[in-house]
Amino acid sequence: MKSENNYERIVQNSKKFQHSQKNEMQKRITDLLQQLTNGIHERDQIMAVSLLGAIAGHNTFLFGPPGTAKSLISRRLACAFENPQYFEYLMNRFSTPEEVFGPVSIKALKEDRYIRKIEGYLPTADFAFLDEIWKSSPAILNNLLTIINEHIFKNGDERFNVPLKALIAASNEIPPENQGLEALYDRFIIRLLVPPIEQEENFNRLLDSKPSSDKPEISEDLRISYHELAKWREQLYAVKLSTDTLLIIKYIRENLVAQFDKLGVYVSDRRWQRAAVLLKASAFCNGRKETNHSDVALLKYCLWTTPENRESVEQIVMNAIKSCGFDTGIDLTELDREKESLDKEINKELYHSQDVYETVEMGGKKYFPVQAVFKNVHNSHANYNKEYEIYVPYSKFRSKDKFAPINSVGNEIQEIECEFDGQGSCKLELKVRGGYWNEQYKPFKFKPNVLFHKGDKKQSINDRLIWSLSRSVMEINKALLDVLKLVTKKHAEYQQFLQSPFITQDDIDIVVSGILDQIDKLNLRIKDCERLESLCR
Repeated sequence: MKSENNYERIVQNSKKFQHSQKNEMQKRITDLLQQLTNGIHERDQIMAVSLLGAIAGHNTFLFGPPGTAKSLISRRLACAFENPQYFEYLMNRFSTPEEVFGPVSIKALKEDRYIRKIEGYLPTADFAFLDEIWKSSPAILNNLLTIINEHIFKNGDERFNVPLKALIAASNEIPPENQGLEALYDRFIIRLLVPPIEQEENFNRLLDSKPSSDKPEISEDLRISYHELAKWREQLYAVKLSTDTLLIIKYIRENLVAQFDKLGVYVSDRRWQRAAVLLKASAFCNGRKETNHSDVALLKYCLWTTPENRESVEQIVMNAIKSCGFDTGIDLTELDREKESLDKEINKELYHSQDVYETVEMGGKKYFPVQAVFKNVHNSHANYNKEYEIYVPYSKFRSKDKFAPINSVGNEIQEIECEFDGQGSCKLELKVRGGYWNEQYKPFKFKPNVLFHKGDKKQSINDRLIWSLSRSVMEINKALLDVLKLVTKKHAEYQQFLQSPFITQDDIDIVVSGILDQIDKLNLRIKDCERLESLCR
């Protein structure tokens, strides 16, 4: 029922804020993405995250089988920018550096200079797409790593800055192990799965439509100029990582470490740092000066390393977002420990932890006092009954051992055999040896008398102790009420800032559900404090 209520609240909140007025920057990005994805199916999210990566200055790796529009995504992405110089190349094991970086100048070679004619090739491109990147030769990949790391290309004796704004690579495989490609693979901060079209309706539309254009119509006022891009990249560094963001990242890191043996995912410090820039870029493009939960959801595109661990890593990210809620500045785990400790103390000091039975003490041991009446089997007249004042050892309670009780002076009564049934009732049998034929007696059964049942409040409790325990409960309750007030207020103000063109509505719903869960759990804690307070009264 609680989850259903949560879902209803999520839907209501989504509807409430879905159409809220976007800030100017957010609206521009949203409109730009609409034009970039016009006519293509199920690629909105891939295009959005790739665009964000380009704005942040990050490279993107598109993972998927051939024929899933990876090159189309790259070509269209370049169109989001003003007059882009674009380079594209399909790698293979026979590819040469000349095909990527430009041919060697014969004229310069005659002058004993080794210079490439780089115009129109990758060193002069603003955007580049390298398909089947891992099939390339080491010579190309090593030069590529230098360009990505330093944004410098050495051409003969010259070293000059390359204008490359973003590199998109694609493959249907990840780089093989032990080939020295780990460093290059790590530079692709964004890793996106590009599957075939899944929805039948969209697939049918694909079949019935003409091929999508490489160059969609983009309004001039939406295109991003290089001056704007440079300015944005400088400004996004002013965005702060919120305490909520840092808490979620901490949770993710801990889980990745805990599951390293299973998943084998190692995230370098460099990768974490650049992933953080991506989160800042998301906040910046949404008109915020601080990151929030929706930005952190982008980490699911940054941390996986293989197709086998991708879904698990994404689950870790989204679970962290849902579990962490808001950072309240208060250690709720410690409060829970205090409340649990108080619960135990209250029950120990104020209430009976088990049934208390009527017993007497003899010789330092406890006994049940019993007036046993054994009725004659052959004669019902009371004169033929036998009565004993006996004492049954408390130590035998709920056991199934056969034993003899004792009398008032502590001697065993050998003619009586006792046996508990394991549930609390005791059967006593009178064994008369050498008696007459009619001296046979029915067994006598008794159940110990309960003075106080488990959970009954103790008598004559110290008032100061009750006051002290009650005060401690009230202090915890007040702290929880303060946290609830803070979280509720933050949640009400937070909704409108979760919408983002880079995050799916499903991801936003997970964020909201996590916050609502946090509120529900706080309410449960407060209810439990009320229970403890009532126990003290």
